[in-house]
Amino acid sequence: MGASQTRAEHQYQDLADKTGFSFEQIKNLFQRFQQLSGNEETISRANLDSIPALANNPIRKQIIGAFFDKRNQHQDEVGSCDQIGFEQFLMVMSHFRPPNLRTTDEEKETMRKEKLRFLFNMHDSDNDGTITLAEYRKVVEELLSKSGEIGQETAKAIADAAMLEVASINVPNMGPEEFYEGITFEHFEEILKGLEMESRMHIRFLDVDTSTMRCGKSQS
Repeated sequence: MGASQTRAEHQYQDLADKTGFSFEQIKNLFQRFQQLSGNEETISRANLDSIPALANNPIRKQIIGAFFDKRNQHQDEVGSCDQIGFEQFLMVMSHFRPPNLRTTDEEKETMRKEKLRFLFNMHDSDNDGTITLAEYRKVVEELLSKSGEIGQETAKAIADAAMLEVASINVPNMGPEEFYEGITFEHFEEILKGLEMESRMHIRFLDVDTSTMRCGKSQS
């Protein structure tokens, strides 16, 4: 019994070091993982697709895909998985941790960059390091089409105009030909530089309100 508890503590410490979550947060997230997986060791897209709170989300496909994207699991790989275990799940969830009063400016900047990278990956569906107009248009079309009042061509025109306007304002040195080749992560950062990201990304559809989760390692 003692040896088993010690192994569990070592495992939790390793996960806490990797993610910044406390032991208590990891325990709570493990319980939610077990609920989603039906007490199995891995979860699939189907497990997340069955969550009622996601049913009417216009970017449900992108949200679910983000969990199985190796880039979001702090791996030095690209591509996607069919199944993920708890550690991979926890790595993705770590992108949603908000800063606390002890978070340094340097740590906040790192968190902001990780959150922006997560959002960038959701748009960069082919893993080529750029967001093309076609990829951006697809997301906007899905958002707009849920209203039922906007046709596909109108949605395309709105997406094109919005992306061009945002880029022309925030990346003024970017020529039209360069723009249509795709927005890099550096361009993406520039476009969203005025948006406070550190505490805005939440994931309530999993019944886990990350805005109330204090980040930081557990105190022994």
